[in-house]
Amino acid sequence: MKKKHLNRRQLWRIQKIQDDYAARAERKHDSADDEQTPDDLGPEEKGLVISHFGQQLDIEALEGKETGEIFRCHQRSNLEPLVTGDHVIWRRGTPTGVVIANLQRNSLLQRPNNFAELKPVAANIDNVIIVIAPEPQAHANLIDRYLVATENSQLRPLILLNKLDLLNADKHSGLQELLQRYSAINYATLMVSSKTGEGINELQEYLEGQTSIFVGQSGVGKSALINALLPGVNTLEGSLSKARGKGRHTTTSARLFHFPAGGDLIDSPGIREFGMWHMSPAEVFRGFIEFQAFTGLCKFRDCQHKQEPGCALKAAVDAGDIHAQRIQSYQQILQSLNE
Repeated sequence: MKKKHLNRRQLWRIQKIQDDYAARAERKHDSADDEQTPDDLGPEEKGLVISHFGQQLDIEALEGKETGEIFRCHQRSNLEPLVTGDHVIWRRGTPTGVVIANLQRNSLLQRPNNFAELKPVAANIDNVIIVIAPEPQAHANLIDRYLVATENSQLRPLILLNKLDLLNADKHSGLQELLQRYSAINYATLMVSSKTGEGINELQEYLEGQTSIFVGQSGVGKSALINALLPGVNTLEGSLSKARGKGRHTTTSARLFHFPAGGDLIDSPGIREFGMWHMSPAEVFRGFIEFQAFTGLCKFRDCQHKQEPGCALKAAVDAGDIHAQRIQSYQQILQSLNE
């Protein structure tokens, strides 16, 4: 469906409605804070954001005899939005505690919302696991968008093909070619099946000892993978819509899980589109790692890498050093910056 372009007044009205919602939520939030005086709260201690639900957070205690237990908390209104993976200072209370400070982040994965405002997705992560599957259909441009965001956040990506048991040589041979295309430019790839268990041990070894996040479309089996990696967690698994071949959302907010041998895994809600509106053309270019060897080699400094004479990227495509699909994907992302 073609995107509906809104005029300035319509955008202003939408933003005003959103601001009114936020203001009402903030007043409720402040009143919840006011119900608890400092004398009602426990001492300051360190915690980890396991998940969040609007104005409330699930905080895992990291100190004391209750280490590992989960407590529901409010967030102080003067703090920036917190996300799963944040390390915080909190004070327990009855019935809810209060988060009073956010500790410095080592990394942050973000995506823009419909108002081109950056929305944090997860913090303090090492790996971004881009999950694809035979169904719903994997789109190279969505993978490339995740890779651009990952490269600009200095995180390590893994392209993970799930539902290997559904892979049909005749119908899905393009998926294996897609993985080989990314392997050729030194991206890590892996094929697994959460149903049969094939490849799960290799995935477990890749994830252990680090903090990773699963990203991808709804229906690719992220929750099923977590159930295979962590038996007993029993996260809700979704099904594909028969009408559209798209996944149904089962994860509504990012949640963090611990591996017994060490390391954490964050499951994020399914994303069908991943906007790049907040990025500059230079940042998009930097996200295509195989382009970097040709930086500054074009005949014209303002080369758009389309049909200009002396374009180093076009020459690289002709020579087989850059895949034509990657150039096409790069141009699609650039075009979307102005839409």
